[in-house]
Amino acid sequence: MTTAVPNTAATPVVIPLSKAVAWLVTAAVLALGVYYFIGIDQGATSVFGSSTGIHEFVHDARHFLGFPCH
Repeated sequence: MTTAVPNTAATPVVIPLSKAVAWLVTAAVLALGVYYFIGIDQGATSVFGSSTGIHEFVHDARHFLGFPCH
């Protein structure tokens, strides 16, 4: 007794170029935002005001990732 195994090939998912560009731009903007808040934002020189809330929130992550902040 032999069982028949269907011989089907996997078909790749095709994403239109316009959707791929939209996903890439969104990912790049989010990545730059995360990089700014963790690596560059210094509190006093912050683009979003003189509050140090964001700086203090990500303070330990900055040191863990090797960004100097004092």
